[in-house]
Amino acid sequence: MDSYFVIYKPYLVLSQFTSQEGKETLAHHFNVPKEVYPVGRLDYDSEGLLILTNDKQLNNRLLNPMHQHEREYWVQVEGTVTEEALKNLQQGLTISIDGKPFKTAKSKALILTPEPNVPVRNPPIRYRKNIATSWISLSLTEGKNRQVRRMTAAVGFPTLRLIRYRIEKVTIEGLQPGEIKELSKEKLYGLLFH
Repeated sequence: MDSYFVIYKPYLVLSQFTSQEGKETLAHHFNVPKEVYPVGRLDYDSEGLLILTNDKQLNNRLLNPMHQHEREYWVQVEGTVTEEALKNLQQGLTISIDGKPFKTAKSKALILTPEPNVPVRNPPIRYRKNIATSWISLSLTEGKNRQVRRMTAAVGFPTLRLIRYRIEKVTIEGLQPGEIKELSKEKLYGLLFH
């Protein structure tokens, strides 16, 4: 029987159930059947939406780059984001992946105003009152290692906080870090493959 869960992965938690170097894992926060695993991953220092399942077909469909599922990230960056930076993010830019230049695909990028209502992060980002921050929504159909962070850095706005808010129509709306909700196969597939 396949199981489907949507979770809000907290900050500083590995996207796996087995421990590594004493770091916190999903097992510290979520009690799910043994054969359930995350589809894809979020970096240790990122937070937000992960789908957990034992449905191998879903795993293949979501991770195969051919299918190009849109993922939306809410990114708090250092500085006041400019229209030029947004345009560069939207048009795609060259970043370095494994030491090689990589041209990102076009993306949707916009400034989130007002700032999104997000849970307080623990520990919080370092607050510096003389340096402004901005929140942007960045929607990508590809997922290279640390791509969002590399993209915002490339346009001059380093990422301070990174939350994956959405994959297609599945969101973390209403969830706090460390919370989980179970969905039926029909409901999840309907949101992902509409």
